[in-house]
Amino acid sequence: MRVRFWLGMVAVAAIAIGSIIGALVVSSNEHDAFERRQREEALRSAHQVEALARLSVGQLSSAAAFYQAEGNFSRHEFEVVADSLLGTGALSATGFIESVPNSGRQRYEHRRGLPILDRNALGALRPEGRRRQYFPLTFAAANGLSIQPPDGYDVGSDPLRHPYLLRARDSGRPVASRVIRLPAGGTGINVFRPVYRDGAPTATVAQRRGALLGFAVGGFHIPDLTSAADVSLPGGSDVELVEGGRPVAGPDLSGADTASAPIRIADRRWLLAVSDPNGPGVGLPVLMVVFGLSLAALLGALVLIWNRNERMQELKRQAGQDSLTGLKNRRRFEEDLRAELARSRRYGVAGALLMLDLDHFKRVNDTLGHPAGDRVIAEIAAVLRTRTRETDVLARLGGDEFAIVLPRCDLAEAEAVAEEIATAVREHMYGEEGIPPITACIGIAPFGPKTLMNPESVLAKADAAMYAAKGSGRDAVRTFDFIEADVASAEVSPGAGEPI
Repeated sequence: MRVRFWLGMVAVAAIAIGSIIGALVVSSNEHDAFERRQREEALRSAHQVEALARLSVGQLSSAAAFYQAEGNFSRHEFEVVADSLLGTGALSATGFIESVPNSGRQRYEHRRGLPILDRNALGALRPEGRRRQYFPLTFAAANGLSIQPPDGYDVGSDPLRHPYLLRARDSGRPVASRVIRLPAGGTGINVFRPVYRDGAPTATVAQRRGALLGFAVGGFHIPDLTSAADVSLPGGSDVELVEGGRPVAGPDLSGADTASAPIRIADRRWLLAVSDPNGPGVGLPVLMVVFGLSLAALLGALVLIWNRNERMQELKRQAGQDSLTGLKNRRRFEEDLRAELARSRRYGVAGALLMLDLDHFKRVNDTLGHPAGDRVIAEIAAVLRTRTRETDVLARLGGDEFAIVLPRCDLAEAEAVAEEIATAVREHMYGEEGIPPITACIGIAPFGPKTLMNPESVLAKADAAMYAAKGSGRDAVRTFDFIEADVASAEVSPGAGEPI
């Protein structure tokens, strides 16, 4: 019983722990799947932005090739090129920065009536909305230009942009600035593409410096880039642009569960952080834990109830069982006898009570000791089991005294059963080494619907019959109905005559 109880408790613990582990596994799998999906979203958004920026930088390089081939070009030509650059891609503004030698600076400014500038320009801006306006930004005045260039600003003296101009001039490749404030308004990124004289050698840094005509410049508005990233994301997602570990656009996602991917524009890298609001929930894992713990609690309660019932049954069995033989004890026997008498009266069937006492059993305890006597008692109980039916009530009343209730049994059948039992006891113990011959005296008290006896009277009659058998010389069977009146009135009491 204890083994079954602990097995049940192990099953309860296994269910509880299994539900928690299962919930953790499901939660981990959902979180991994969400992180994988979010990384894919971040990569997809970064590729979207990179593709758009790459298209614009490529167009800027095409414009630089046109400026290089054309040499001197009119405002109209610039507007055509600028319009094509602003019509597609992500550029918000574009222009051309002319490289004016210091020796021609005064002559250039005097001819144009401009303030003293190293570099002046005219540019085009694409504002929000459908309406498109063009106004001077960074278009350099060229010889023969028929329009009056507006006032500009000296890009070369701008400490924010000057290093990128030099880097683009010396490398011969497009160079991107960090996020800065654009002349056209707002924050963004400038990309400078150097323009060299057509046909001039540009293999070395010195050659590139000597051949420099100017720069094709483009501006990317940061909101345009983040909008391009939003296109491929699910609704409600947040996008943050990070430059050198510092957020430059979008909400602060430092405390959120995010995925990031690099963005490359020209020669510079940024980091795009994406936060998807559709993260894994806790509903299913919590439900699994609640269900598992509830099931474990229910099973635990059932195990405890079952164990309590088993314990009660065990206590009840022990209370009505003889510890040495496993037969019913006197208290349980009297209960069963009372029930059999009531059943006999109700259904009108006969029965009999057999009282059995071993002859000379005291000699076994006195000569061989009580352990040997206990072994003899246990063997006699085994013999009695083989000679009784499942419906019979077999009990040890104490010491070497046994009782058997035979329901639905007439007197002749009861006498035959008693003789068989006496013979079986005699033959089983006969000649066993060290143990004196053991026999039994059996008294029979029949009962039925006409006798109307209570348990005490039936026990008294069976006991009287048994002592009559002892008085007749032992190893005998006697029935109460055939005892002489004087013998019945002088019931032999325990302890009378020779030792039993």
